[in-house]
Amino acid sequence: MEGKIRVNGLYFKLPPKPKKKDILFSDLKKKDQKWRRTEMPDTLSEETAANHSEFINKEFERRRGGVWFMNNGKPTYITGEHYYYLNWCKLDIGYPQYRDRDRRFFVFWEICKNDPECFGMVMVKHRREGASYKGAAMLLHEITSRYNSHGGIISKTGVDAKSLFTDKLVYMFRHLPFFFQPIIDGSDNPKSTLSFNAPGQKISKNYKKIVKSEALNSKIDWRNTKDNSYDSVKLVRYLCDEGGKWVDANVEKNWQVVRSCLTLGDKIIGKCFMPTTVNEMADSGGERFKNIWDDSSIEERDANGRTRSGMYSYFTPAYDGYEGFIDEYGMSVINTPTKEQARFIGKNIGAKEYLQNVREAYKKNTTKLSEEKRQRPFTVEEAFRSDSRHSPFDVERIYQQMDYNEESDGLIVKGDFIWKDGIKDTKVVWKPGSTGRWRISWLPPEERRNNIKMKGVKKCPGNDIEMVAGCDPYDHDTTTDGRRSDAACYVYKKFTMMDDFSNVFVCEYIARPPKAEMFYEDVLKTCVFYGCPILVENNKIGIIKYFERRGYYEYLMDRPESTHTDSSRKQKTKGIPSTGVAVLNAQTEAIASYVYDYIGILDLETMEMGRCYFNRLLDDWSRFEPDNRTKYDATVASSLALLAAQKHVTIKKVKKISINFIKKYNNSGLISKRI
Repeated sequence: MEGKIRVNGLYFKLPPKPKKKDILFSDLKKKDQKWRRTEMPDTLSEETAANHSEFINKEFERRRGGVWFMNNGKPTYITGEHYYYLNWCKLDIGYPQYRDRDRRFFVFWEICKNDPECFGMVMVKHRREGASYKGAAMLLHEITSRYNSHGGIISKTGVDAKSLFTDKLVYMFRHLPFFFQPIIDGSDNPKSTLSFNAPGQKISKNYKKIVKSEALNSKIDWRNTKDNSYDSVKLVRYLCDEGGKWVDANVEKNWQVVRSCLTLGDKIIGKCFMPTTVNEMADSGGERFKNIWDDSSIEERDANGRTRSGMYSYFTPAYDGYEGFIDEYGMSVINTPTKEQARFIGKNIGAKEYLQNVREAYKKNTTKLSEEKRQRPFTVEEAFRSDSRHSPFDVERIYQQMDYNEESDGLIVKGDFIWKDGIKDTKVVWKPGSTGRWRISWLPPEERRNNIKMKGVKKCPGNDIEMVAGCDPYDHDTTTDGRRSDAACYVYKKFTMMDDFSNVFVCEYIARPPKAEMFYEDVLKTCVFYGCPILVENNKIGIIKYFERRGYYEYLMDRPESTHTDSSRKQKTKGIPSTGVAVLNAQTEAIASYVYDYIGILDLETMEMGRCYFNRLLDDWSRFEPDNRTKYDATVASSLALLAAQKHVTIKKVKKISINFIKKYNNSGLISKRI
């Protein structure tokens, strides 16, 4: 698109390209065209400022509007904030070097700043990406250029927030040129607050004389890490560093507090930058940050045009901009380098192959491999991986399956199940579509679709020997962490002699329609299409009543024998309770057994892989906490499908799984061994 660039799914309108003579480095040969700092004239000082008014004005102009420069023959635009960071923000290792990855980052930040419905940017990063320095520069840029503004800093601990403030932000401020330094109140090396409150003097607009000036009445400070930090404070900028590593406070609750600090009525008056690497998902910090991340998708907005969190998510793979794999023009050497790039970086491989080689070295130590992927992720999913030591399931098998699924195309198709011609109780048909609520990996042959057996006037599922479903319905309750739960439903194809595609989940539904009955109807259509009975949790009676009212009561399964106690056998109710040790153990055991038998690498010689292609389900399994199951809708629904499948087949006995265990697998090799 002419005059626009696309970053992370959003467009940024470029300023008009200036005349060639006004593009930096256009007078150099192509090979010499690359980023260089604009040095301050040796003769420029506060005393001689009037003699250098043109230079100073130009720097203010570049800070506001950005610059165009020639980079290896290509006109390239960087934002004003990026220019400020590159040219004037000194780091502990000197001034930043130009990176094309950073160019895209600052463009995305500019998009967030310019969008009136955006609260800022939440970023998953890899180790040593320099996001904290960028965040400090972004705070300085904004707060030192406007009146009556407040910028706040918080990190995973108060000690970390103080370090970011003193070692990064204050250090940068002290090394800014004098014309970018507002007059401060107190020391230029503060420990808690950088205050621009003192009235003082400034150089007049034409730089001819010194005149009295108003104070900015602005400040930047840091706070200890608490749920309510910055409560009731009006903020223009908020740097929430390492939100995925909070342990002693709840980053979700804090964001709800701070969000109101960035608004005036319905108007967004401030922006947040929230960068982080992610702690082990077994820790609450990682889980809570992931909730914010999931709520920041630009694809999912409310009626006001805002994401659920209000922010926009941003991620770049670890191999993009990886140190040691940057050419002399700041471009990422991701794949095989050119001859010129190879000479410059001193390697004949790109960053992606290099990091893949590191992973290969950990292939026989899957615990270290998982940690490597989390620290230097290629995908967002890798960044949020769980620690295998804290799961009731063989997580390494799950990750093997997820990796395989990510590298394979066409395993899953999205779409909707609809009544033919819109007429209920006729036939359900499959309609593929990218916005569909269902994901499927297999459809039954035409003759087995909509297979209904009639027993008198009762409708019964015709494929009950072959297929079953499990459902975790929802009501209007919230989960234990205050979030509204989704509804989930899975269809499972059992073992049959008819074909070799068996013991596999074939259909996934995870959604939360605005009305519960819309969900009930969706589940009903799924069962009718596949001709399968369904096992539901009966603590939420709504779905049972709905099936009965619609004439499909016989599609509802009774409680499986394996989950009964002596007293429960006397109860004749459809579905299964959501509580009870027998039930919870049976559900956990069913998934653990299934993962061990059918997920990941099944045969080392042939490298045969499992056939569970639903990564949302696999991810839910990887993070599952038996003692806090309410937020794992997919896990609950899939476990019910597996329990339902046990009605007509014999599952080999496995060791009883305790709900409270932690370590169950030895993950020291390629194939984990059950303890």
